[in-house]
Amino acid sequence: MKLKLLTIFYLLRYSLRRLPASREALDVWQERRIGKFVKQMAQRAPFYAAKVAQYGDWRAFPPINKALFMEHFNEINTCGIDREQAMEVAMNAESGRDFSPTLNGITVGLSTGTSGNRGLFLASTKERAQWVAAIFLKVLKPWRWRRQVKVAFFLRANSNLYNAVESKVVQFQFYDLLRPVSALLADLALFQPDVIVAQPSMLLLVAGAVEAKTLRIQPGRIISVAEVLDPETEARLTQIFQQQIHQVYQCTEGFLACTCDEGTLHVNEDFVKIEPHWIDEEKTRFQPIITDFTRTSQPVIRYLLNDVLVARQTPCPCGSPFMALERIEGRMDDVFLLLDRQGRERTVFADFIRRAVVRASEGILEYQVIQTSYSKLLVQVELSAERNLELVNKAIFSSFEQMVKELDISPISLEIVEGIPPLGANKLRRIRRDFTLDNASQNDT
Repeated sequence: MKLKLLTIFYLLRYSLRRLPASREALDVWQERRIGKFVKQMAQRAPFYAAKVAQYGDWRAFPPINKALFMEHFNEINTCGIDREQAMEVAMNAESGRDFSPTLNGITVGLSTGTSGNRGLFLASTKERAQWVAAIFLKVLKPWRWRRQVKVAFFLRANSNLYNAVESKVVQFQFYDLLRPVSALLADLALFQPDVIVAQPSMLLLVAGAVEAKTLRIQPGRIISVAEVLDPETEARLTQIFQQQIHQVYQCTEGFLACTCDEGTLHVNEDFVKIEPHWIDEEKTRFQPIITDFTRTSQPVIRYLLNDVLVARQTPCPCGSPFMALERIEGRMDDVFLLLDRQGRERTVFADFIRRAVVRASEGILEYQVIQTSYSKLLVQVELSAERNLELVNKAIFSSFEQMVKELDISPISLEIVEGIPPLGANKLRRIRRDFTLDNASQNDT
């Protein structure tokens, strides 16, 4: 693994220097690579062989989603791994908290995602080395530290994939989110990390302890993963840690994007192509259709993710031709479905709901807005000690009334409660839709 990692590291670093410098040249380079990749995978994966036979050009393949990807797991993976076997290995790792076992030398991981739907991912030894090399080059950049870098990684589940980061230049420590927060913070104080990688909700707890001076650490880099990093959280973390907050956009389907030195999220277009599926008239928000043209154990070709991404409208100062993102806004599952004045369904994106909450009161430390029907929202808030819930309630009601007028939609009813249920190892979804079209009418009665 160490020899393979070093080889891939230098090959990747060399290839990054030789990538096309313009958007047009990059598109041509990607097309050539993807065409060759699809031909190779059609020879190894029956699922894609059938697609090539039916549609010919890969660009004509109908996008697949997570349900189809899991349904055809056996025909998509090229390692001869059975879905039930893989699920058993992954579930045993989850329950026993031992994430070292592999299946036929292949790392098997389980992802629940923010939607709660389970997904399996596979990674060969070579792919693990590719992932580590990419993390080194794009995220950690250990040569800048001139010494071994200590990385604290907060996750719901560990993996051989993450353990592969351990090396002479990086010391990796996994923090299990199922453990009590007090124990995690105590271990963090002993470890004294240079880099902290965690979901925003955990980063806020770390930041709160740093601000209260109950935790004394001086990390040189903060990296947000797993959850949506909203502007308010980013601003608070920036203020407390006195540094730019970086992001890694990764899911079961691959390492999709990370921030450059300017703080802009760029898609990793040296191994992933994203086709935007636009979901608004202005063509600012889209669902990504992804094709990873380097991943061979579990090929991902024209896979429609459920995420909502916002395209950046101006070039990034870093000069990279890679696609730039303004932000990751959430998931399509959590886009609110409200009604206009004529009773027709109206899509309301998470950003409108977020702004309605945060402009209501500076005393709201944390929040969660849950849509339970076409006309009902549950707003859960955590307030600073000096804030009065009754006064904050009035401000929230007023702010949502303003949103209703701005969007010209039907009135909505709010239930406001103080306190947010414990998350455990789950991801925080601040904006969440908990009803479907099937139960919408009964929820409104």
